[in-house]
Amino acid sequence: MFKPMQGVRVVEVAQFTFVPSAGAVLADWGADVIKIEHAEKGDAQRGLVKALGQDVISKGSSFAPIMDGPNRGKRSIGLSLEKPEAKRVLRELIRTADVFLTNFLPSARTKLGIDVEDVRAINPNIIYAAGTSFAHSGPEADKGGYDGTAFWARAGSSDSATPPSASHLVQQPTGAYGDNIGGMTIAGGIAGALFARERGLGAATVDISLLGVGAWATQLNVNLALMAGGPLPKHDPAAGNVSNPLTGMYRAADDRWLSLVMLQPGRYWPEFCEKVGRPELATDERFDSAEKLMANAAEAARIVAEVIASRTKDEWVAAFDGMEGQWAVVQNTYEVGQDPALRAIGLISDVVDAEGGTRQLVANPVQFNREAAQLKRGPLFAEHTDEILRELGFSDEELINIKITGAAT
Repeated sequence: MFKPMQGVRVVEVAQFTFVPSAGAVLADWGADVIKIEHAEKGDAQRGLVKALGQDVISKGSSFAPIMDGPNRGKRSIGLSLEKPEAKRVLRELIRTADVFLTNFLPSARTKLGIDVEDVRAINPNIIYAAGTSFAHSGPEADKGGYDGTAFWARAGSSDSATPPSASHLVQQPTGAYGDNIGGMTIAGGIAGALFARERGLGAATVDISLLGVGAWATQLNVNLALMAGGPLPKHDPAAGNVSNPLTGMYRAADDRWLSLVMLQPGRYWPEFCEKVGRPELATDERFDSAEKLMANAAEAARIVAEVIASRTKDEWVAAFDGMEGQWAVVQNTYEVGQDPALRAIGLISDVVDAEGGTRQLVANPVQFNREAAQLKRGPLFAEHTDEILRELGFSDEELINIKITGAAT
């Protein structure tokens, strides 16, 4: 299959999901991603035993979606970068690499000798990519954060998603929500930098913050707010659509929800009325033009809500088959994993765990030549240390000595 990053080596010094998920995408695209984990502690995310109230490791297996998702396809080496013996290994890795990828804070990077100047002193032609919480420089450069703080809360998504009548703020809809969006963004930035280097434009640094990714995700609302000179007014979705009854969430008879997003109500209204068994609504004098439909949107939305509430989700799926207007079932996460459109093109992918069992992971959404990605599991902790050290030219004796010092595991 087509792997545009074949032959590219990435050295990753990162933890949790935001930046490691970028390495996973690059590995999906064919890059050799070497994940450096602390020789004793490993990636801190390996220490998590529960997420969203669920066990993160499958019983009787090493498979853990919280690690295999953002780390699939990589090789792991255990190094204590604070030890001189480990720095020798790190230098050799950097010399062989095209990309250095990290999410360590600037103070930690300086302490460990992995800031951009340190890395470029070893390999001037390397792409240096850093993921941060808020900014690569300035007063908050050394401030840590997660997607729940920088991406979701501070970048406006939480406020925008929370109705004015709510008693509490809406939280991120899934774990690592902003992290995975940010990781995909980093991978794209690295691809652009590699392309520029190949064109003779030099080796760039790539800096991406969760706050910046979050602001980009909310840019329509932020841009409108900037134009308006203040925050946008908020509308309670329970009150119905203010101008278009064919956009909004409607509850079916079995308490499942349908999302209608037909942005041209005049175009789609007649067929919609036919599909729901109420053709007379298309010629009703309150709704028989786009202008009237929008002017009487609240009344039309009330009728649509009553109609949708009269049948189950499955009945509406059958009734809406072939309808031109845009709509979707509101699916839970298990249903997403079973979605026929995703499965038909391989975006839910099989992966074999370390014990030989077949598991499944969501593939990154980019496909080349319409081919499904072939995923490999994430590495066990320090699984490839010996292999990588030998590739770098270290003898068995040197390998043993490095491990004796505690610099590697």
